[in-house]
Amino acid sequence: MKKFGPAFSIILLVLVVASGAVAAYFYQQWSALKANPQSVAQKEAEQLVARVSQLIVLPQDEAPTIATVQDPEVLKEQPFFANAKKGDKVLIYTNAGKAILYDPVNNKIIEVAPVNIGNPQTESAEEVVVPPPAGESEEETP
Repeated sequence: MKKFGPAFSIILLVLVVASGAVAAYFYQQWSALKANPQSVAQKEAEQLVARVSQLIVLPQDEAPTIATVQDPEVLKEQPFFANAKKGDKVLIYTNAGKAILYDPVNNKIIEVAPVNIGNPQTESAEEVVVPPPAGESEEETP
């Protein structure tokens, strides 16, 4: 039986070291994500705002609430979402009263409208009414 030469030992050693380095890298990434699970979402939000700010002037004094269009057929009744596609992003600036529909695939702003959060009594034909997120109820006043 033929014995393996020194070249095989060197290749095996390089593979073991490379595997260890890859494992250490992914462990470090996992540890960082475990320590701050919102970091990935924050980074994605910052990148999205940076891309949209190249196309339109955004409010500087607040961070937007970001939503993704999942089912555009449900939203077609609202004029703001008439041209929405699955995967489009909605940036909602509550203090500025502005909603922006953005297509990340084509890097285009589809629609901009005033926004009225959870107060449909003052709704006008041009405003986008965004209900409170599911699971959160509006505070009742006695």
